[in-house]
Amino acid sequence: MSAALKYQGTRLLAASSRLSILQKTTKPSLLRGYHATSACLGVAHSGSQTVANAEKYTLNTYARPTLVLSHGKGSYLYDTDGKEYLDFTAGIAVVALGHNHPDITAAVTDQASKLVHCSNLYHNEWAPQLASNIVESTIAAYPQGTQGIYAQAADGRSPARVFFSNSGTEANEGALKFARKYGKHVAELGTLGKGTSEALRGDPNLKCGIVSFTGGFHGRSMGALSVTANPKYQKPFTPLIPGVQTAKYNSTSEIGAFVDERTCGVIVEPIQGEGGIHPAQVDFLRALRRRCDQVGALLIYDEIQCGLGRSGKLWAHQLYPEDCSPDILTMAKPLANGIPIGAILVSDKVAELIKVGEHGTTFGGNPLACRVGCTVLDHIAKPEFLEHVQNAGQVLEQELQQALAPFVGSTVVELRGTGLLRGIQFTSDPAQIVDLARDRGLMLVGAGGNTVRLVPPLNTSIADIKRGAAIIADCVKQFAAERKA
Repeated sequence: MSAALKYQGTRLLAASSRLSILQKTTKPSLLRGYHATSACLGVAHSGSQTVANAEKYTLNTYARPTLVLSHGKGSYLYDTDGKEYLDFTAGIAVVALGHNHPDITAAVTDQASKLVHCSNLYHNEWAPQLASNIVESTIAAYPQGTQGIYAQAADGRSPARVFFSNSGTEANEGALKFARKYGKHVAELGTLGKGTSEALRGDPNLKCGIVSFTGGFHGRSMGALSVTANPKYQKPFTPLIPGVQTAKYNSTSEIGAFVDERTCGVIVEPIQGEGGIHPAQVDFLRALRRRCDQVGALLIYDEIQCGLGRSGKLWAHQLYPEDCSPDILTMAKPLANGIPIGAILVSDKVAELIKVGEHGTTFGGNPLACRVGCTVLDHIAKPEFLEHVQNAGQVLEQELQQALAPFVGSTVVELRGTGLLRGIQFTSDPAQIVDLARDRGLMLVGAGGNTVRLVPPLNTSIADIKRGAAIIADCVKQFAAERKA
């Protein structure tokens, strides 16, 4: 036997001896690795203790009532005292399939027992599947689409691609980054007229302007906040990112003055949610699409609240003609029914510019969120599901119009919205109506401009839609009477 083989044999024998000693002297639990026992799973506190802990240990950024929610089922929530609430908030348009949906529970349970996270260093089974489902269902739901995310790509490539994030504000941040990259690309091409092209080629960073609109809400992180034109949110954190202008929502006449050759991106909600449930006018979106094409800018639709079935269509922009289609579409809230996720759907002309390493995320696209996203989209994309949303929205509108008619002009300004994204604007602050409704077992949420937002789970029954409308009518009646007194 050679000296080398003898040396290797001696090493293996020594390693085997060390392992044998380790096994005899080490607790079996340490050899297997650490695993939590039932004693480590945590115990819920009483409602009062929960509120006390929140006040003591959490950052004070929310104004909340003192009730503590413990569980939900379908369109209902329950607090720790056992009180039942019909939920017309859906976690602010998040739980599209309601609470404790059996398919969501099954997907979470099964995937959590397999793989929750592995980072984007590796592929997982569910992120590509969800990306495929988003692209294919979007195209199938809008066969007339030919522009933006629907434009046919060369060489048989997919007309659109997906990037996964963790939230809506992150999706919008990514969209703004992509617009900046696209702006530089257009500037370097030099296709915007002789004088402009020469200036932009000399400094491609000049094509960096972003245009947003009054009443819009796009998130709380720095870039998204910069395009959210609300002093209440912006003022404490100024100065914001440079190069952002705010134009008037639904004002077609202002578009030419704000969107010019130095603009790289325009971000807008087809139906504003936080701003008070304001749908965009067809001529407004059409003019934005046309102007963006003229100056080489990307049209970004933020459908974080109005998308994924909320309007009665898969996407709110699919209520509009095909010449209003976006280059980038952002989504989040209902995509995984409460499991944190966001996504950016970009057209082929954008996708081909984004290179490896230019954007990234740690948690985005994790198998748990994407598996649940597949389950949610399987439900929402079905024509019969969207038909229910349309029918439920019509019933809600009819019930409210009839019940609130006596109060229009005095207490109520108007009802707005489509599908199950509805708003009631009042002549004064309606915070009391939200409180009155909660006392009666109905959860509501406010919005901008003295508006109460109605965003129940998308699968809420017609009976519960009518019940919620009746409670709202009763609250408005009391509210109006107390204002007169």
